[in-house]
Amino acid sequence: MYESERRVYLDHAATSPVLPGVVEVVAEAMTHLGNPSSLHAAGRQARKMVEESRETVAAALGARPSEVVFTSGGTEADNLAVKGLYWSRRSADERRVRILASAVEHHAVLDTVQWLGDAQGARIEWLPVDATGRLDVDALRVAIERDPDSVALVTVMWANNEVGTLQPIDEVSALAREHGIPFHTDAVQAVGQVPVNFSASGADTMTISGHKIGGPMGVGALLLQRDVELTPVLHGGGQERDVRSGTLDTPSYAGLATAVATVTDDVSMHARELGRLRDELVRRVRDAVPDVVYNGDPSSSLPSIAHLSFPGCEGDSLLLLLDAMGIHCSTGSACSTGVPRPSHVLLAMGIDEEVARASLRFSLGRTSTQEDVDAVAGAIGPVTERARAAGMVGVR
Repeated sequence: MYESERRVYLDHAATSPVLPGVVEVVAEAMTHLGNPSSLHAAGRQARKMVEESRETVAAALGARPSEVVFTSGGTEADNLAVKGLYWSRRSADERRVRILASAVEHHAVLDTVQWLGDAQGARIEWLPVDATGRLDVDALRVAIERDPDSVALVTVMWANNEVGTLQPIDEVSALAREHGIPFHTDAVQAVGQVPVNFSASGADTMTISGHKIGGPMGVGALLLQRDVELTPVLHGGGQERDVRSGTLDTPSYAGLATAVATVTDDVSMHARELGRLRDELVRRVRDAVPDVVYNGDPSSSLPSIAHLSFPGCEGDSLLLLLDAMGIHCSTGSACSTGVPRPSHVLLAMGIDEEVARASLRFSLGRTSTQEDVDAVAGAIGPVTERARAAGMVGVR
């Protein structure tokens, strides 16, 4: 049986361990005094560190330094992009009230879009995906061509955070560009796992987050093309191109830059190793639980995510049983006001609610090892049997 003293962390898509180099850089930066907006020597030194961090992020992600707007994380960056684009576009032309968004977006985009519909008069159209979670590009084309002048923006994530499916970013950006419509993509999960180049992608705005790639929590960035108009969400000191006001967090930006540079430097080699471990995990889970269902696109997805459904089980039960054995993963459901609900991503993929509730996401990262895979393989069979037995008792 699995030894509970050893912890197996397979929830990197939720947050990833901070890289040692990041800890060193942040600790060093915190010893320097100075507000980057001050004009004295200490302030100028802090500003230099901020701008060097901006240059590092830009170089790693195929952007110009002036296109990197630092934020408090991916959620703020998504809010800034989606709200800012909508307000700016509607202000320029009151006909532009439609938002076209994939049905499998992260809640940072999903809830922002919904709020714009509920409170700001936006007309929302959720774009369908296929059984693997991949966007229906033809549906997007039809939606745009029906009335292109009324579309405020298109938002489609680079890679899905639950099932890992990669989206056809090039096709989406080409369609949006053809009609002069801004395109936003949430690339929080993609950075460090697949090649990400902002300029080549054709996106107008793109978000990243520090803690998903071994950087600090509480920091991220919005990559914003220089000619794109964006209405600010925050107002104050006019920092970050007057797009995102607030005192510049020098240590966090230095940590983010270090993380981005590290994970993009060896992305191909890292992806191969992650993919090997992920594929073996899936194979061995299937050996132990033959009726397990793999969710996502096996040929075009992040190399780190194995999203699996275990018919006859409750995902929460599986998670807690594994947790008791020292294995950390996540379920395929979101919890709102204490009421478990099946994942909107899985439902959009056409997966039955009962199967959707029986899901787990194993997400690997830089600290994942063969021993982690062995631990899951040894535990999953007995855990599934216990979860199914508990479910049968509940039915009686």
